[in-house]
Amino acid sequence: MQDTWQFQIRITVSDERAGALRADPAAQSYAPLHDVLKRHRAELKCQFDAFADYVKEAEKAGTAAYPLYDWTRQTIENPEKKAKYLRSFTVYVEGEQIYAKETADSLEAALSSLALDRASGIERVFKYDTNPAHNPQPPQSGGKAQ
Repeated sequence: MQDTWQFQIRITVSDERAGALRADPAAQSYAPLHDVLKRHRAELKCQFDAFADYVKEAEKAGTAAYPLYDWTRQTIENPEKKAKYLRSFTVYVEGEQIYAKETADSLEAALSSLALDRASGIERVFKYDTNPAHNPQPPQSGGKAQ
């Protein structure tokens, strides 16, 4: 079963780098990161922006079909969580947010190398898998805070 898991890379960046990357998801303003992303056919998506997009989509289409609507809305409205997620970016490869282990391993290695240089603004690199045992599950209360 473990051969079927897919992976995702996320990075946490400095406040300064976060602002630039939100405006420039291909990282053209920082050549070393841009080169890594280009080589992997990837771009970045700010987690806060992804959450805000989900909330907007749910409100437009009707929140009943969006089980994480309440949780996501509460998250983006919480100043501490907002600050955290404004610095968190998911790496999308060919438009997909999850991908094969080989791709994730290659991205993780390349981004971790960049993170060694403080000037990169990359503070941490994370690799997640789709195994439910390794990831938090949606709230049981339909996404509402208890």
